Amino acid sequence: MTADNMAVHAHGCTVLLFLLLALVRVAPVRGCTCNPTHPQQQFCDAELVIRAKITREKVISPSNSSSSHLKMIQYEIKLMKVFKGFKKVQDIRYLYTPFFSSLCGIKLDSSSKVQYLIFANIMSDGKVVVELCDFVEPWKQLTMTQKKNLNYRYHMGCTCKISTCHTLPCTANVEKECLWTDWLLEDKLAGEQVRNSACIRRSDGSCSWYRGAPALEKNFLDMNDP
Repeated sequence: MTADNMAVHAHGCTVLLFLLLALVRVAPVRGCTCNPTHPQQQFCDAELVIRAKITREKVISPSNSSSSHLKMIQYEIKLMKVFKGFKKVQDIRYLYTPFFSSLCGIKLDSSSKVQYLIFANIMSDGKVVVELCDFVEPWKQLTMTQKKNLNYRYHMGCTCKISTCHTLPCTANVEKECLWTDWLLEDKLAGEQVRNSACIRRSDGSCSWYRGAPALEKNFLDMNDP
């Protein structure tokens, strides 16, 4: 191969590489990605928190569109209890989720009448929407402490911020912050701080983890269930 031919070949490879990189950069991202978030933080961010039983489901499509990507699953529910959002929704009959999991649609069991704890949000048209990144858990799989936290402890900690620790060192940047270390220390998301703790604001304005107890004490740092 002559020097001129080698130069042309190298130039051609450079152009091909550039085109491939350009295609990668403009390629649409498909799939649903959820950032790990502590359930209490999700509780505080959600507009609606309910306990409900899924009784029926059906697929619906907008009447003004033929696109399959706009299809949704409509879950008919039996509402058991409202933990948050009393004023926004008085009587909820349906939940909606995208049909495709790649668009963050979530599959719920409507055949065995499972009761779920569901964190959801409300669309501008009044529809209650739940997605894959929202906290949804069968009620029977929650710990007793988690159930207690839904009634008042999570509410009390909504002025606090829960930050996820991914690597060491991991330090709080502000006083009103609790560090979520389950993933870092236990190599799982549903660890001790998820199942048995709540981040509560203390009387001095700081925030700290509180392990469930029958009643909150005045100073609850490092308190434990008896």
